Amino acid sequence: MASFMPHTQYTQLDDALWPLMNKFYRRHQSSMKAVRDAQLWVGKRDEIVAGLCLRPMAEGLWLTGLLVAPACRGQGVAAALMAEALATVTQPVWLLCHPDLREFYQGNGFSAGPQLPYALAERLLRYSRSKPMIAMGRN
Repeated sequence: MASFMPHTQYTQLDDALWPLMNKFYRRHQSSMKAVRDAQLWVGKRDEIVAGLCLRPMAEGLWLTGLLVAPACRGQGVAAALMAEALATVTQPVWLLCHPDLREFYQGNGFSAGPQLPYALAERLLRYSRSKPMIAMGRN
């Protein structure tokens, strides 16, 4: 018997609702934070089950804070949320991630070793001091 896969709705969160994203991150013991200047995107079932932030940076966007609730992982939620959030984006998008996530992001249109804006290159350098990190980008 096939298991029931609940319908997930992917939408941009209204600016006034940004605290819900931080509540989602805290509920899943994540240190990620939603910021007011970002576009916040969520996957919702009865509640938020996934989120990501697109922060304006230089001439593009920094994709940060991609998190899927543990119970919803392995169901294509992260890929669907990214696809929806990036559907109309025409400028470059960059992200910093653990090397283990390279294949996931490559499968979703990103490549390793992009030309980074200065502020993001600085951040990569700083983050890399305490944990393995790579930069990926999409034009």
